[in-house]
Amino acid sequence: MKKITWGLIGLSLALVVGCSSQGGQAGGQSGQAEGKKYPEKEITLVVPYAPGGASDSTARIIAKNMEEKLKVPIVTVNKTGGTGGVGMTFVQSSPNDGYTIGYVPVEMTMHKALGLSELEPSKFDLLGQATMIPAAITVPADAPYNTIEEFVEYAKQNQGKIKVGNSGVGSIWHIASTAFANKAGVQFTDIPFDGAAPAVTALMGNHVDAVAVSLGEVKSGVEAKKLKVLAVMSAERDKNFPDIPTLKEKGLDVEVVGWGGFVLPKGTSEEYKNVLADALKGAVESDDFKKFASERGMSAVYKSPTDFTAFAEQQFKFFSDFIPTLDLK
Repeated sequence: MKKITWGLIGLSLALVVGCSSQGGQAGGQSGQAEGKKYPEKEITLVVPYAPGGASDSTARIIAKNMEEKLKVPIVTVNKTGGTGGVGMTFVQSSPNDGYTIGYVPVEMTMHKALGLSELEPSKFDLLGQATMIPAAITVPADAPYNTIEEFVEYAKQNQGKIKVGNSGVGSIWHIASTAFANKAGVQFTDIPFDGAAPAVTALMGNHVDAVAVSLGEVKSGVEAKKLKVLAVMSAERDKNFPDIPTLKEKGLDVEVVGWGGFVLPKGTSEEYKNVLADALKGAVESDDFKKFASERGMSAVYKSPTDFTAFAEQQFKFFSDFIPTLDLK
């Protein structure tokens, strides 16, 4: 997260743009052709993270369900690096001919504020949202506080002493714990890890006092009765954990959620976009995807291109205003 590292990431992303920009222009012309059957060949789905993770798994099952509607193969390709920036930049620069789709996480709306790249929602045509998963304030099952109010009171009496694990400096879950601390008027000692899973492992080993990662990442620990969730950071209670209150219910107006959606290169024709959006809606609302999401502590949430665009722009504004106020180290 040091400036020199981000500078190298930015250079890498610039090279990706430079290598593929000519293809984007040519594709834009072919994508505007009318009277063609669409789709008539395989579609590429770019995932900006490594195979096997939550983003990859989500994208692949969505692709499988969309194939049934579109009657053409959807080939998933992983392009990793740059905190997702390499893959997202590849999609941005791809031909807008309807044959390249990209999976994007919430980090798409954070990249610019973090200085990682110039990526932002307006660089794409947004196709639709598929998942949502809130941050959750989670502590060991034997912690001396059983409610979020008791935890906040304990934190006020022990300013700076509570160690909160996160998935890396500047990650969505680091932003979540910082937003919570600011709103509650408390100070935590943030402990970064290389991902949410090692942060949760540290919590279960009592090496940190709390985490603010997603519900899905603490689900197994809660079911094993080793962890307890004090509150979630969504606008409404999570249907997978209906007994857990939101921070808003408790008077703390802060909402930080992870989410995933799909985008197209800017300028893709409305005709093609409508075909893909219809297939995506059916895939997200299918029973097997809802079951897949629920088993991982996520919610299958479909938003249309219009609604997803408005949501992503709201998220981009929130992070653009909020992240510069943080002392990210």
